[in-house]
Amino acid sequence: MIELLAAEVRCHRTPGGLVLESPVPPGEPARCVGDWLVRWARQTPDATFLAERDAAGGWSRLSYGDALASVEGIASSLLDRGATADRPVMILSDNSIAAALIGLGAMHAGVPVAPVSSAYSLQSTSFRRLREVAAQLRPGFVFADDSVWFGPAFAALTEHGTLGPDGAELLEPAAQLARTPRSPALDRAFAQITPDTIAKVLFTSGSTGAPKGVVNTHRMLTSNQESLAACWPFLTTPVIVDWLPWSHTFGGNHNFHLVLRNGGALYIDRGRPVPGLIEITVANLADVSPTLWFNVPRGFDQAVALLEADERAAAGVFARLDVVFYAAAALGPATRARLERVAAHAGRPDVFFTSAWGSTETSPLATSAHFATPTTGNLGLPVPGVQLKLAPVQNRLELRVRGPNVTPGYWEPGGGVAQVELDPDGFLPTGDAGRLVDEARPAAGIVFGGRLGENFKLSSGTWVNVAQVRLALIEACAPLVLEAVIAGHDRDQLGAMVFLTQDGRLLDAATVVDRLRDQLIAHNAAHLHTSERIVRLLIVDEPLSLDEGETTDKGYTNQRRVLERRAAAVEALFAEPPGPAVLTPEL
Repeated sequence: MIELLAAEVRCHRTPGGLVLESPVPPGEPARCVGDWLVRWARQTPDATFLAERDAAGGWSRLSYGDALASVEGIASSLLDRGATADRPVMILSDNSIAAALIGLGAMHAGVPVAPVSSAYSLQSTSFRRLREVAAQLRPGFVFADDSVWFGPAFAALTEHGTLGPDGAELLEPAAQLARTPRSPALDRAFAQITPDTIAKVLFTSGSTGAPKGVVNTHRMLTSNQESLAACWPFLTTPVIVDWLPWSHTFGGNHNFHLVLRNGGALYIDRGRPVPGLIEITVANLADVSPTLWFNVPRGFDQAVALLEADERAAAGVFARLDVVFYAAAALGPATRARLERVAAHAGRPDVFFTSAWGSTETSPLATSAHFATPTTGNLGLPVPGVQLKLAPVQNRLELRVRGPNVTPGYWEPGGGVAQVELDPDGFLPTGDAGRLVDEARPAAGIVFGGRLGENFKLSSGTWVNVAQVRLALIEACAPLVLEAVIAGHDRDQLGAMVFLTQDGRLLDAATVVDRLRDQLIAHNAAHLHTSERIVRLLIVDEPLSLDEGETTDKGYTNQRRVLERRAAAVEALFAEPPGPAVLTPEL
């Protein structure tokens, strides 16, 4: 069994709510992200740091020693071009070795880096989100590792004048920049980096408006990894295969920096948790045999069927796997049970299933389930060095965070920082709700209670826990339903709009309706309260829209935005009498 931090917590009540914290102190954080790279380049220069598939299908690997040499060349190039801390480097690319080197090079020179969701460039037709981000960022440099793929996006920015009056320089390929002779200014620039220096600007998904640029200091990033290391003492040279985008805090901070802090190896996965691409992920996992497997629940939902059908792939995936880690949403109990069976059949019944919770503003780790959790949905306890407050809001408890991992604020054009709003005790309100698993035993952990802004009241005045209802419905309708959006604000009962999986789309319409009706009847038999029962269901053909803010490239669905944009569908859902497209359990 792997070694884990004991489930211990200190509690004290304040007028503002219940405060929880770990009794264990975290380790001393590094001064900056670059110190990690320097350390491993000296200690294990030939060890693999990053790897990606090459044109022949093999793995192209980058060692720590070569990574540092390239990073110093890129940092020198930026300094030679007059790069400054108030004009960040904007990265448009997908995860790649080139993008990693550009980001590390910018931070090494004391220049913030802003990885932007590649979906804003490649999946968007209007480039609206990309232009909103660029207008706030005012970058000094823009990098894309493929000028053909990302050319239209850069052209859209320059055509609209979004990059500001001074414009932004489009950087050459990373390999070319890496050959830049070492700048005399590099040592001084690197030495001047402090824990409070801005390392990154990560943009939120813009669920309540335009995306906001969250300032990430070096202190936030390095202290967060010390908190994680205290929870997972077993971490030594971890190996991961990961697709999670570096434009998001889960992939770009938690996972990337976990590898870098611990001298591990990150194999860049070009797969995604969608049919046609999840097969790439499973093949990569089976080939590499990682020690940790990170994904969003939708990724595990998509992967488990492939592993059940391919014993050889399952054996490769679980050969040396210690941890299965899900975040961004709750993993369905059925999916976890299936994965546990596959792991046991592959000879690994002791694989540790775990989750955590945090946000872009907390860089991201705030809680960790670093102890056995027999059911899904447990967010764990505050990580060492971080305090968590359960503050009464409406009829629930908001999760609020205080610690060195919390952002000082949001990026403003020109390098200013708009301070984040804290509560009177200095805690960051996150908008997420939670509760203790066991009031009498706080060390049992915290259960996620959904987004405060997503929940609503029925006409009876009863609150609806949208996250809980959504997960229960998707579980009941497996494997046909990929996503569900819950409706019913100020109405007597609940309805749902559902989006089908590939399995569901392959069936004929009559079969899908019959199966969903049976599943809906079973769901309602187990959920008798009006705040949980679904009395109307509508199958939606139009996919969730990235451009319109209904979804993110990581798979998070903005329930409120979907309801706003599809108001006509909501009205049809509750029309009397119900139309032919609306499924009811009574018919």
